[in-house]
Amino acid sequence: MSDATRARTARPRSPMAPPRSFLWTRRIVLALLTGFVLLPVYVMVSSSLKPLEDVTGRFEWIPSTVTLRPYADIWETIPLADYFANSIVVAGAATVLSVAVAVFAAYAVSRYSFRGKRVFTVTVLSTQMFPGILFLLPLFLIYVNIGNATGLALFGSREGLILTYLTFSLPFSIWMLTGYFDAIPRELDEAAKVDGCGPIGALFRVIVPAARPGIVAVAVYAFMTAWGEVLFASVMTDDTTRTLAVGLQGYSTQNDVYWNQVMAASLVVSVPVVVGFLLLQRYLVAGLTAGAVK
Repeated sequence: MSDATRARTARPRSPMAPPRSFLWTRRIVLALLTGFVLLPVYVMVSSSLKPLEDVTGRFEWIPSTVTLRPYADIWETIPLADYFANSIVVAGAATVLSVAVAVFAAYAVSRYSFRGKRVFTVTVLSTQMFPGILFLLPLFLIYVNIGNATGLALFGSREGLILTYLTFSLPFSIWMLTGYFDAIPRELDEAAKVDGCGPIGALFRVIVPAARPGIVAVAVYAFMTAWGEVLFASVMTDDTTRTLAVGLQGYSTQNDVYWNQVMAASLVVSVPVVVGFLLLQRYLVAGLTAGAVK
C-alpha cells in the first residue's frame, strides 16, 4: 500500500483528542509506576522461594535454587495459625461492629434533627485529626483500671483490641455513611412509610440496599485498619492474643533473621486482603465516590 493510499484510508484524528506527546508521556509514566509497584512484589516472591543462605547473600534477580520449604516452615517457626485466627477474629468483629453502629448513627444524623447534632458531627470528625499514639496511654490505663475494678480482662484480650479498633474506624465510618445517606432522596423514606414501614423498616428495606456501595467501602476500611495495625496490637496483646502484624517479628531471633520465611509469611497474610479487595472492588469504588442513587 502506497503512502498516498494509506493517508486516504487513515481514520481522521479528532480535534478533541490529546496530542501524541501526551499519550506517550502517560504511557511512560504508567509503565514506571507499574514497575515501581511490582518490583517489591517480585523481590518478596523471589526471596520467599530461596533457601535462607541465598537470601542473606548477594541478591540474585533469578533464583539459582527454588524451594517451597519456607512456606511450610512459616507455620512451625512461630504459631502463625494462632496469630492468623486472632487477626481474623479481631478484624472481623471490629468490621461487623463498626458497620452496624455506623449505619444506625449515620441514619440518625442524616434523617433526624436533635439537640447537639452539630456538636456530635464535629466531634466525630475532629477525632481523625489526632494521631493514634495519643490514645495509647489513656486506653491502657482505662483497660487496666476496668480490669482491677470489675475483673473484666480487656487488656491483653481480643475484646479489648476490638474496642480499641472501633475508636479508629467508627468516626470515619459514621462520617462517610452520613454523607452517603444524605445523597439518598428522602422521598424513598416517605414511600416506605406509606407502605407501612417504620423508621427501622425503612432503614433496612430502602436505605441500606441503596447505600450498599458505601457500606462495603466502610467495611473494607474498617477491616484493613484492624488487619494491619501494629502499634496498639503490640501493646494491648500478649502471647496468646497476638495478631499477625505483631507476630511476624517472631521470625527475627537473637541469632538470625529468617528473611525467606518473613517474605513467605507476608505474602500469605496478604491473601485475605487482596482477595477481598478484588471481590469488592466495584462496590468500593462506587462507595468512595459516594453519590450514586439507585
